[in-house]
Amino acid sequence: MSEFSYMETVLSINNISKHYQSVTALNNVSLSIPKGSVFGILGPNGSGKTTLMSIILDILKSNTGNYSWFGKPNDSSQRKRIGALLETPNFYHYLSGENNLKITQAISGRGNAKDIEEVLSAVNLSERKKSKFSTYSLGMKQRLAIGAALLGNPEVLLLDEPTNGLDPVGIAEIRTLIQTLAKQGFTIIISSHLLDEIEKICTHVAILKKGVLLTSGTVNEVLRNEDIVEISAANLSELKNCIVEMGNYLSIKEEPNLLQVHFPSGSADLEAINQFCFSKGITLNLLLNKRKSLETKFFELTND
Repeated sequence: MSEFSYMETVLSINNISKHYQSVTALNNVSLSIPKGSVFGILGPNGSGKTTLMSIILDILKSNTGNYSWFGKPNDSSQRKRIGALLETPNFYHYLSGENNLKITQAISGRGNAKDIEEVLSAVNLSERKKSKFSTYSLGMKQRLAIGAALLGNPEVLLLDEPTNGLDPVGIAEIRTLIQTLAKQGFTIIISSHLLDEIEKICTHVAILKKGVLLTSGTVNEVLRNEDIVEISAANLSELKNCIVEMGNYLSIKEEPNLLQVHFPSGSADLEAINQFCFSKGITLNLLLNKRKSLETKFFELTND
């Protein structure tokens, strides 16, 4: 497994565009994926996520731009260092999980017999390896699909909508698996529309809309454009007047039983807010610095 590091770049995407007649699927997209990161690619349906994944796996050709894996132009030798799940493999329902992986391995030429045991253990299916695929839950089927991508011990995993169609239990299973793989040093690139899940597991994120890259960076950087403070007191009207008098805020949003005050990024000083309110005779019963959710940021950027 590769050692966790943000010093190296695993994948560089440079000005990639893809057109289908009059439709622009990707428009001049550039990204840098750091080694050891869990990188989420987000976007509404039709934003270009799967198209981008297909291009960097050399399944589709871009019209303009280029990309490089591990600092080198793409070639077949680099491809062996990458495991991918773009859609659920066509596993045989009447065969066991173990035998399905054997067939996948024979077709792909990735890894050896020992790899299968290690992969089954990694995706927590060792105890069910002899069970028919038809008896697996949806979460187990998806874990086996990720196991197929792990054959050959790749350094990078590309997962396109890995939790699509799963129930909450299956989603939690995949989340735990991805977190475990990330700790082992894999670089993981995920496309998804489940914003809450992405926020829980990703270190970096990029947001696409209609083929245009709207923003990218660490999750903290993408969400750090302003500070949000939740504040409350016995009399919300007096508290609001106090905050207005204090100034230096961007906006005040009234919620049930509290105020949500937005400040310029890095400027919210909770101690100063508490002292100012106290000096005005207001005792706070809530004072919390709250990070904007990825879901909020996503809808801010993608809504027309």
